[in-house]
Amino acid sequence: MKQIYVATTNKGKVDEFKNMFSSLDIEMVSLMEAFDDVEDVEETGTTFEENAKLKAETYCKTYQVPVMADDSGLVVDALNGEPGVYSARYAGEAKNDDQNIIKLLNNLEGQSQRNAAFVSVIAYARPGKDTIVAEGRCEGEITEKRKGTEGFGYDPVFVPVGYIQTMAELGSEVKNQISHRKRALDEMLKQIRPLL
Repeated sequence: MKQIYVATTNKGKVDEFKNMFSSLDIEMVSLMEAFDDVEDVEETGTTFEENAKLKAETYCKTYQVPVMADDSGLVVDALNGEPGVYSARYAGEAKNDDQNIIKLLNNLEGQSQRNAAFVSVIAYARPGKDTIVAEGRCEGEITEKRKGTEGFGYDPVFVPVGYIQTMAELGSEVKNQISHRKRALDEMLKQIRPLL
């Protein structure tokens, strides 16, 4: 069975990849569990695509195995695309969800235009071949105050198009069907199926 390595320490994310590709003859394996000496790749890109490709291509070259990596975050129209690639560290290097939400809501105070999107870009790098890239978006808007306790990150202040609840109120079952990562995985599946 063909193995593809997923560059993440997040078990939930590895499971998501496994579920998505279960219909194919592929085993998705956590790169960090498979190799002992995996070092973080510094995400120096200015776009989600640049960072996803940087991670996938660096690990692919280092270990000579096929690697999938993703980069994702929130883009807010009224803030010129912020927090963007800095979504996890918006309020500082410590990666604090609570502080990130406080900063976001403060920056949007008095703003009536609150359109936003969660964006996920997945890159699939293979030794000696071109990297494949897939993007998924979940459009919505930012609320004025947080609601709901499920999820993580900006979920308590993001209402997806077609819903009146935040991602944190909708729960994981609904979220997993409409999320940016699910859409990016769908797109990636479409692209790699003919290559297998």
